[in-house]
This record gives sequence, C-alpha cells and structure tokens, in this order.
Amino acid sequence: LDAIDTDIHGLERQWALKRERAEYECERARRQYDAVEPENRLVARSLEAIWENKLRDVEKVEQDYRRWKKEQATSLSSEDRERIAAFGIDLPELWERIGNSERKALLRLVIDKVVLDQRRAKGMVWIRIIWQSGAATEHWVTRKTQSYAAAAHAEVLEQRIRELNAAGMMDAQVAAALNAEGLRNSLGGMFDHNTLHLLRRRWNIPTVKINGVEHNPPRWPDGSYSIQGAAAALGVTEQTVYKWLNRGKLQGRQLTKGQPWQVDLTEQQISTLTPSIPRMRRSRRAAS
Repeated sequence: LDAIDTDIHGLERQWALKRERAEYECERARRQYDAVEPENRLVARSLEAIWENKLRDVEKVEQDYRRWKKEQATSLSSEDRERIAAFGIDLPELWERIGNSERKALLRLVIDKVVLDQRRAKGMVWIRIIWQSGAATEHWVTRKTQSYAAAAHAEVLEQRIRELNAAGMMDAQVAAALNAEGLRNSLGGMFDHNTLHLLRRRWNIPTVKINGVEHNPPRWPDGSYSIQGAAAALGVTEQTVYKWLNRGKLQGRQLTKGQPWQVDLTEQQISTLTPSIPRMRRSRRAAS
C-alpha cells in the first residue's frame, strides 16, 4: 500500500510539471502576441494562431489530468488499510478453506507464468516463476521416480547405506537411520527393511552377519541353534531343518533377510523329532 501511494504521488508530481509547462508555454505565446506592433498585422496573426494552439494544449492537458485523476483509486482510510492487513495475515487459513478454482484465481493475481524443465538434472524439476510485477525466481524441486536409476539422490543414498552397513547395522536399523536423517525413497515415502534388502541387492552390498565372516556356531549366545547345529542335534540334514521351519514344525527367526537362522529347539523337541526319522534297514542281500 505504501508503494502504491508513493507511485501515485510520483505521477501526481509529473502531471503538475506537465500542466505547469503547458501554462508557461501558453503565457509565453500571449506575451509574444502582446509585444508585437499593431501595424505588423502578418506577424500578429501568426502569433495569435500560436497562442490559440497553446490555449488548446492547456485545455487538453487539463482534460487528460482530470481523466487520470478520476481513474485513480480513492486514498484508503486507516480502517481500510487495517482490513487489508488483516486479510493478509488470514491468507494461509483462507487458502485451506477455498477450492482449487479459487486458489488458481488467487495465484493468477501474482503469477504471470510458470516454466518447468525436467531434463536439466536427473530426478529434479527446474521451475521458473515469472511474477506479475515482472520479477522472476528460480527453484529446484525433487521429483518422484519409479526407478532409483532416475532418482536425484541415488548416489547419496547408496553411499549412506554403505556407510551404515559397514558400521554393522541391520536393514531395519539402516532404514530407521535414513528416515531419521530425512532421506526418502524414490517415491518420497519412508524406508523399511524390505526396501533396504532390495537396494542392497541392487548395489551388491553384502548382508551384515551377526557372526561377521565366521562360520555359524552350533548354538548362538542366546541358546538358540543355527541350522547346522539343529541338524546335528536332530540327526537330520540341513535341508530337512529348512523344510520343518517352512512347515512350522520348528520355530525360528532371522534378524533380517540374509541373516543366519536362529532355531528355537528344546530337549523335548529333540527327543520327539529324532525318533520320527525313518531308519534305513540293512539290505538282506548285503547281510547274507
């Protein structure tokens, strides 16, 4: 509002100078006419015509000024200024209440055009906003992608996953760390352990083993059995242990995909399952 008032005062000053100049030219033409000798009729008629033209110029400038003055908005009262200021403060709340068509109408009041370019940088959108005032601003926005090959932050994400993986963190822990750091997946959502498992496979990042690079021991520190330990305790093959886990005959868990199994096996289960294994009978032919 202050800028508008300043502009109007500046234009008012220009009009005042223009009117003053027209009146000065008209007065100068009158003095020249009055100064000519009466007997010099030819010069007098010429100066009289100039004077009349200057009078018409003064009248035209006055008419233009009155027309411009009429078109200008009336000065705002203090109450009007307070209402407009309050409206500006309530604009965010108003934005939430109105529909999309009204939002577009509001935006058109301040924005002339918007230019978008998705090819300047991978996974990014370059936006140039040209405002109604003629000013222009530029912005970069990360766009959602179906593939991490086209994601803007793929290199940063891969490097961070490798760092957390090297620190011994499991997939679920890595996902939680990435979410806490504000990183998002290619679709803008949160990470979970399944996504981390797929990304590790994509970038050939090895699984963090609970026992490092060593062979699995028969039993883990919490008392559970490894696949190898369970097979030896039950007197079966490792494939049979996997089959029983899939069927629910045995209970076990993995910290995450790719981690060794931790099989819960009690003495009662060992005694119950071991006799159920069919024993190979000696061939009669071999016995004879």
